[in-house]
Formats: sequence, C-alpha cells, structure tokens
Amino acid sequence: MTGISTHVLDTTTGSPAVGVVVTLERSSDGAWQYVGEGVTDEDGRVAALGFALGSGIYRLVFATGDAGNDFYPEVHVIVDIDEDRGHYHVPLLLSGYGYTTYRGS
Repeated sequence: MTGISTHVLDTTTGSPAVGVVVTLERSSDGAWQYVGEGVTDEDGRVAALGFALGSGIYRLVFATGDAGNDFYPEVHVIVDIDEDRGHYHVPLLLSGYGYTTYRGS
C-alpha cells in the first residue's frame, strides 16, 4: 500500500498557493469515488491525501480558483498508482495561463 501528497506553487509570484482544496478520487467501475481531501498549508503543501492506497487510477482535483486563478478554476491530474512503487508526490506548478505537473520525490 502507498500514499500520495502534493504541493502547489504559483510560478507567477514564485510563492506557494495557500488555501487550495485538493480532492483525491479513485476510478471504480467507470465512476470516480471520493478518497479524501486536504487544503494547502502556508507552504502550499498537503502532506497526506490518502494512505494505504491500492494500485489503480486516481484523480487529484485542484480547486485552483481558490488561489485566484480565474482562467483555470479547476485542474484535474490523473495518475496510475502502483502500490509497489512507494509514496507518490504530485506537485502542481500553476501560472495565470498554464500549469504543469510531475512526479516529485
């Protein structure tokens, strides 16, 4: 079993995106099932969205409008989790008209 965390940074201002609600969902029988959620802290981090996650397809839903992003009010990142590969850290780098993500450490 494995866990997942995230970090949201505003690359326009070079600062953490504080107060962003991040929801974790799992794909099950063609639908998304709620797993958990968190809110980014003063460092833009959510340390634990879920623990003891089994292998499967997961979706992180970032309410980026909470960080003042009017163009991307919500960002979805879908990842394929393999429970044998350890902890997953999925940062989101956000700007006014773009975003990127990667598997962090």
